[in-house]
Amino acid sequence: MRRSLRAGLATLGVALLAGAISLVASSPAHAATATFTKVSSWGSGYEGKFTVTNNSSSTITSWNVQFDLPSGTTMGVFWDAAVTTSGQHVTATNVGWNGTLAAGASTTFGFNANGSGNPTNCTVNGTTCTGGTPPSSSPPPAGVPGKPGNPSVTSVTNSAISLSWGASTGTVTGYRVYEGSTVRATVTGTSATHSGLGTCTAHTYTIKAYNNSGESVASNAVTGTTSGCPTGTFKGAAPYYYVGWGNPPAPATVMNATGIKWFTMAFILSGGGCTPAWDGSRPLTGGADQSTINAIRAAGGEIVPSIGGWSGNKLGPNCSSATALAGAYQQVINAYNLKAIDVDIENTDEFESEVVQDRILGALKIVKQNNPGLKTIITFGTTTTGPSYWGTRLINQAAALGANIDIFTIMPFDFGGGANMYQNTVNAAVGLRNALKTAFGWNDATANAHLGISGMNGLSDQQELTSTATWTQIRDWANSNAIARLSFWSVNRDRGCAGGGVQSACSGIAQPDWEFTRITAGFTR
Repeated sequence: MRRSLRAGLATLGVALLAGAISLVASSPAHAATATFTKVSSWGSGYEGKFTVTNNSSSTITSWNVQFDLPSGTTMGVFWDAAVTTSGQHVTATNVGWNGTLAAGASTTFGFNANGSGNPTNCTVNGTTCTGGTPPSSSPPPAGVPGKPGNPSVTSVTNSAISLSWGASTGTVTGYRVYEGSTVRATVTGTSATHSGLGTCTAHTYTIKAYNNSGESVASNAVTGTTSGCPTGTFKGAAPYYYVGWGNPPAPATVMNATGIKWFTMAFILSGGGCTPAWDGSRPLTGGADQSTINAIRAAGGEIVPSIGGWSGNKLGPNCSSATALAGAYQQVINAYNLKAIDVDIENTDEFESEVVQDRILGALKIVKQNNPGLKTIITFGTTTTGPSYWGTRLINQAAALGANIDIFTIMPFDFGGGANMYQNTVNAAVGLRNALKTAFGWNDATANAHLGISGMNGLSDQQELTSTATWTQIRDWANSNAIARLSFWSVNRDRGCAGGGVQSACSGIAQPDWEFTRITAGFTR
């Protein structure tokens, strides 16, 4: 959705070096095994994969792989497993769809590592990854407390998670509650509360007891999710809101003035390699973007993250495979318990690349399989008569790959629309509908139910003029044709500044503040 209003960022090139490192030479028939492979590597990290195989003669219903990473190497994004870390120790547990393995069956999970060190001390379901006795490890210092009992979540609120656990044996000074390698609480009893959390966010904890001799080994992990998760269904009226640009307004102010409930939050980019970050530089959680999302949810709203955009260092080119990219998307989904994601595929690095188009479609297919209730949206540019060559290819490939995309959204601006933005927008939408009908064999109504429009309020970069009256016409056409989504770029610009030209914090035309948002709130899907 980003256009020339936003300065571009240089694209980071990533050179991939294929290679494989196996932790397994042979697999005894009596045990599960886990084989590590280094799929690809680059200067600052690598993509790793474990293959878990059931070598027994009976079905297993769950698996747990644990390993250590050397100093200087840390876990990044992961996929197809629930992963927790405690210092350099990593625990990966099956997720719902890949825990049960019949005799002889295998499954995989993957991750990106920051650094070059390979996993060591690997175990699967308590035995070595080769199927034998667990590797020896240095015993804890003499005199430290015993391992704490299994922790449990005793209560949650919108901003806090409370835990309790069994007491350790031996002399205990107190307990430290860890989230990853970070201490979240230090207490003398066997309960604690971690406060100041975001609404509807998941957190995984381990407990260590300590005394003057040192810390115990970590307890088993427990995961809790704060309350306040959104209810209701996906809303197609969701204009773009950008924390990093254009004097962003307070969301509650806009919501109270217009009735809008959903926003499309821009932009998730690469924070380095295949790791997602807001704008490529702000943390996925814990920063200004999460504070904004919390405020929207507190006011009864919800968000769709937009992944990509016109400029910046994007995940699509940086993730080495569809599986790795799906893992990055899944990290965003898990961070905010999302109902929908929008992949804004633009420019030559993503939209005009067959390899990256297919990678994005493959990743969305995986995400849809793993999150059946999630809405997947793909947003791209258009001509005045419908999708370009690249847009048509994207649609046809989505059909060929079975990507199961819910909504295909065009951006009818900066496309030579001239003075008649209403008619050119409608013409482009009809062209999209026809392309969807051709690719998927749908009728008009079904194609419309998978169609979205995302315009640009006021003056576009090409000086195309979409007035509030024109946007009302477009909204009414969208309602009468029962399309799936109506959005615009952006709420930050939804303020009047007649004669001001193309700006980031206003529309360049005379208008009441938030008028485009108010009109969009009247979209009924």
